[in-house]
Amino acid sequence: MKKEYNFSKGKRGAVVPAPKGKTRITIRIDDDILEWFRSEVDAAGGGNYQTLINDALHGHITRQQEPIEVILRRVVREELTAVR
Repeated sequence: MKKEYNFSKGKRGAVVPAPKGKTRITIRIDDDILEWFRSEVDAAGGGNYQTLINDALHGHITRQQEPIEVILRRVVREELTAVR
């Protein structure tokens, strides 16, 4: 270990910049929710739990914007498939 380090060319912020269309944020999530997403990723053989959370949020928003008729058709279709 050196006695002194030169940080004169150091830069503040994230080491890896966020890709275009993505924003780095900090949020608080309940431990059990985070553990569920992590275990889902592990069960799938790997991946990124943050991507899984993003996909879940995106799916929720998409479903919230669906007309009630589309939701009812999807639910009826799922129920009929489950009965067969």
